[in-house]
Amino acid sequence: MARILVTGGAGFIGSNLVPELRRRGHEVWVCDLTHNAMPNYIRCDVREYRQLERVFDAHDFDYVYHLAAEYGRWNGEDYYENLWQTNVIGTKHLVRLQEKKRFRMVFFSSAEVYGDYTGKMSEDVMDRLAIKQMNDYAITKWAGELMVLNSAAMFGTETVRVRPVNAYGPHEHYHPYRGVVPTFIYKALHDEPYTVYVGHRRIFDYIEDTCRTLANIVDNFIPGEVYNIGGREEWECDIKYISDLILKYLGKDDSRVTYKQAEPFTTQVKHMDYSKARRDLKHDPRIPPEEGIPRTIEWMKSVYGFR
Repeated sequence: MARILVTGGAGFIGSNLVPELRRRGHEVWVCDLTHNAMPNYIRCDVREYRQLERVFDAHDFDYVYHLAAEYGRWNGEDYYENLWQTNVIGTKHLVRLQEKKRFRMVFFSSAEVYGDYTGKMSEDVMDRLAIKQMNDYAITKWAGELMVLNSAAMFGTETVRVRPVNAYGPHEHYHPYRGVVPTFIYKALHDEPYTVYVGHRRIFDYIEDTCRTLANIVDNFIPGEVYNIGGREEWECDIKYISDLILKYLGKDDSRVTYKQAEPFTTQVKHMDYSKARRDLKHDPRIPPEEGIPRTIEWMKSVYGFR
């Protein structure tokens, strides 16, 4: 059994990961921004070194899953101060504490770091090619990766980097900066208009599958490694397909949908390679969109009062 801290543990991925880690017998603590009554919870803003230091003065951890971050391309434009302070300064604070406390870290990057690359996105692409990240969110995530790599080289810290790809599912509440799945579901439920970019293709990963693989890292920790984590390659589909699944399940037509060819400042097609995660982390997604989308709709119906 390991003693684990999850930063940002009250967020979408964190709130699904924490129960999975606890089911495996680990002692799990959570830090996040809000006041919260959940067990083993500590209020902490990673932008504030003093607050983080208090957490590590009071507790010793074997592993830290560092999820705390500002999410999203347009959120990063509108609230760039929060983005850079949290994703970069906050990560640097945690790295400094890692150098002092010697815990192992799982750093959450993003598939957005692949930027303008149009080929198959294997993890070594970033080592072989000069990639142009296409928005501030992606830049901050790549900066975080470089910081943990530099700390490993200079101070011998041990970190595994993960690049989640289009995770979706329960506990992902809608807001204007969220991804397509909660946006499409929320808008369809409320009969509100939304836009579908037909020129984009993605592989979606149901959060239950994502977190099972993430939890496997504790028992399969290889310092310095980096992993793409997402759905099966054969599940790659047009964004329109996801919208069609949602509308079909809800028994609605697409009269409120506007179709456009491409969204600016984002990769149109992401051809992902998950072979490393399958090899090292027993990555085995089981829930295709045809099953995961209805599950997510039912969760959102309960949250937004459509019962």
